[in-house]
Amino acid sequence: MDTTQLLKGVLDAAVLAVVADEDGYGYDVVRRLRAQGLHDVGDASVYGTLRRLYSAGALTSYVRPSDEGPHRKYYGITPYGREMLGTQRKEWQEFAVTLGGLLGTGRNEAA
Repeated sequence: MDTTQLLKGVLDAAVLAVVADEDGYGYDVVRRLRAQGLHDVGDASVYGTLRRLYSAGALTSYVRPSDEGPHRKYYGITPYGREMLGTQRKEWQEFAVTLGGLLGTGRNEAA
Protein backbone atom coordinates (compact mmCIF):
# COMPACT_ATOMS: atom_id res chain seq x y z
CA MET A 1 0.00 0.00 0.00
CA ASP A 2 1.24 3.46 -0.86
CA THR A 3 1.13 5.33 2.45
CA THR A 4 1.85 8.75 0.95
CA GLN A 5 -1.78 9.91 0.99
CA LEU A 6 -2.38 8.49 4.47
CA LEU A 7 0.71 10.28 5.73
CA LYS A 8 -0.51 13.64 4.42
CA GLY A 9 -3.61 13.32 6.56
CA VAL A 10 -1.76 12.61 9.78
CA LEU A 11 1.51 14.50 9.41
CA ASP A 12 0.40 17.40 11.62
CA ALA A 13 -0.40 15.00 14.46
CA ALA A 14 2.83 13.04 13.96
CA VAL A 15 4.98 16.18 14.00
CA LEU A 16 3.20 17.56 17.06
CA ALA A 17 3.66 14.23 18.86
CA VAL A 18 7.39 14.13 18.10
CA VAL A 19 7.95 17.74 19.18
CA ALA A 20 5.78 17.23 22.29
CA ASP A 21 8.28 14.59 23.44
CA GLU A 22 11.29 16.86 22.89
CA ASP A 23 12.06 20.07 21.00
CA GLY A 24 13.84 19.49 17.72
CA TYR A 25 15.18 21.09 14.56
CA GLY A 26 13.87 20.20 11.12
CA TYR A 27 16.02 17.24 10.18
CA ASP A 28 15.92 15.92 13.75
CA VAL A 29 12.11 15.79 13.51
CA VAL A 30 12.39 13.97 10.15
CA ARG A 31 14.85 11.48 11.65
CA ARG A 32 12.63 10.78 14.66
CA LEU A 33 9.55 10.28 12.48
CA ARG A 34 11.45 7.80 10.33
CA ALA A 35 12.79 6.02 13.43
CA GLN A 36 9.17 5.55 14.55
CA GLY A 37 8.31 3.82 11.26
CA LEU A 38 7.25 6.66 8.97
CA HIS A 39 9.96 5.79 6.46
CA ASP A 40 8.24 7.50 3.51
CA VAL A 41 8.02 10.92 5.14
CA GLY A 42 9.64 13.56 2.96
CA ASP A 43 11.99 16.24 4.25
CA ALA A 44 10.11 19.01 2.43
CA SER A 45 6.76 17.83 3.81
CA VAL A 46 8.05 17.96 7.39
CA TYR A 47 9.69 21.36 6.95
CA GLY A 48 6.46 22.73 5.44
CA THR A 49 4.43 21.23 8.28
CA LEU A 50 6.74 22.77 10.89
CA ARG A 51 6.38 26.21 9.26
CA ARG A 52 2.60 25.87 9.00
CA LEU A 53 2.20 24.71 12.61
CA TYR A 54 4.46 27.57 13.74
CA SER A 55 2.35 30.09 11.79
CA ALA A 56 -0.80 28.64 13.37
CA GLY A 57 0.61 29.15 16.88
CA ALA A 58 0.98 25.42 17.63
CA LEU A 59 4.78 25.63 17.75
CA THR A 60 7.34 28.07 19.02
CA SER A 61 10.85 28.37 17.64
CA TYR A 62 14.30 29.44 18.76
CA VAL A 63 17.80 29.30 17.31
CA ARG A 64 20.73 27.42 18.79
CA PRO A 65 24.34 27.46 17.63
CA SER A 66 25.63 24.20 16.20
CA ASP A 67 29.16 22.80 16.40
CA GLU A 68 28.53 21.00 13.11
CA GLY A 69 27.60 23.92 10.87
CA PRO A 70 25.12 26.79 10.77
CA HIS A 71 22.78 27.62 13.63
CA ARG A 72 19.72 25.40 13.90
CA LYS A 73 16.12 26.49 14.29
CA TYR A 74 14.47 24.39 17.00
CA TYR A 75 10.74 23.94 17.41
CA GLY A 76 8.83 23.37 20.64
CA ILE A 77 5.14 22.79 21.26
CA THR A 78 2.92 25.53 22.69
CA PRO A 79 -0.13 25.07 24.95
CA TYR A 80 -2.29 25.53 21.86
CA GLY A 81 -0.25 22.84 20.08
CA ARG A 82 -0.80 20.45 22.99
CA GLU A 83 -4.52 21.14 22.74
CA MET A 84 -4.42 20.44 19.00
CA LEU A 85 -2.50 17.21 19.60
CA GLY A 86 -5.03 16.07 22.19
CA THR A 87 -7.88 16.68 19.76
CA GLN A 88 -6.05 14.90 16.95
CA ARG A 89 -5.28 11.90 19.19
CA LYS A 90 -8.97 11.58 20.07
CA GLU A 91 -10.05 11.91 16.44
CA TRP A 92 -7.46 9.33 15.36
CA GLN A 93 -8.66 6.81 17.96
CA GLU A 94 -12.26 7.22 16.82
CA PHE A 95 -11.25 6.89 13.17
CA ALA A 96 -9.09 3.82 13.85
CA VAL A 97 -11.97 2.07 15.64
CA THR A 98 -14.36 2.88 12.80
CA LEU A 99 -11.97 1.76 10.07
CA GLY A 100 -11.01 -1.32 12.08
CA GLY A 101 -14.66 -2.28 12.15
CA LEU A 102 -15.02 -1.77 8.42
CA LEU A 103 -11.90 -3.79 7.62
CA GLY A 104 -12.72 -6.56 10.03
CA THR A 105 -9.71 -5.97 12.26
CA GLY A 106 -9.82 -8.31 15.22
CA ARG A 107 -12.53 -10.54 13.74
CA ASN A 108 -12.02 -14.08 12.56
CA GLU A 109 -13.07 -14.27 8.97
CA ALA A 110 -13.06 -17.34 6.75
CA ALA A 111 -10.68 -17.04 3.84
